[in-house]
Amino acid sequence: MSEESGAVQEFISHLVELRSRLVRAVVAVFAVFLCLLPFANTLYTWLALPLLSKMPVGGHMIATEVTTPFFVPMKVAGLIAFLLSLPYVLYQLWGFVAPGLYTHEKRMALPLIVTSTMLFYCGMTFAYFAVFPFVFGFITSTAPQGVEIMTDIEKYLGFVINMFLAFGLAFETPVAVVLLVKLGVLTVRQLREARRYVIVGAFILGAIFTPPDAVSQTLLAVPLWLLYELGILVASRVVTAKTTDPLPHPDS
Repeated sequence: MSEESGAVQEFISHLVELRSRLVRAVVAVFAVFLCLLPFANTLYTWLALPLLSKMPVGGHMIATEVTTPFFVPMKVAGLIAFLLSLPYVLYQLWGFVAPGLYTHEKRMALPLIVTSTMLFYCGMTFAYFAVFPFVFGFITSTAPQGVEIMTDIEKYLGFVINMFLAFGLAFETPVAVVLLVKLGVLTVRQLREARRYVIVGAFILGAIFTPPDAVSQTLLAVPLWLLYELGILVASRVVTAKTTDPLPHPDS
């Protein structure tokens, strides 16, 4: 067998394995989705609770399209199904990628994947329980007199998804900081020197993504700053451990 034909067969085997793992991931998400489907309306009500609880007496949400009351709860069930299945999806991704990594790359990649996933979940949880009550409380309290609050359920879902993404990505700050140091793009000293700019930037982001009140802005800015400090702390320990470790074995 020639070297070229061997490479082709190896490539095909990788494609077959990738397809197999993708199928497993999709089946897992779909299975969870089917389990959640009977509770789709309840899940949407739970998702809308931060807004519903802040509405004045008589306030309610509306559906402006004919099919919206059916499809929007299904979208919520699909989103939650994906989030619940994400660890298994990442496990399948790791199973495909891991054999091609060196030992030291595995030691770095696996903790980063687990940590980034957990931080994303924490960001979404923080947004739901800490940010949404303040945001919706501010919005409903500033409505002009005579204006009845009737938010469309699909637009609300879009707003919530954007906020989840914003806070989920914001909570990835420690991972980004550690990666920048690990890859040699920045040093811990440079990150510490940039602290004051990061604090200002965090409050600017808070002003952009939250209503114009001090509490809501602080609610985003302070966690961003603390997560940045956490990233610096972890990165400094990674650098210290790297400088004290013996030289890696050629086989690693």
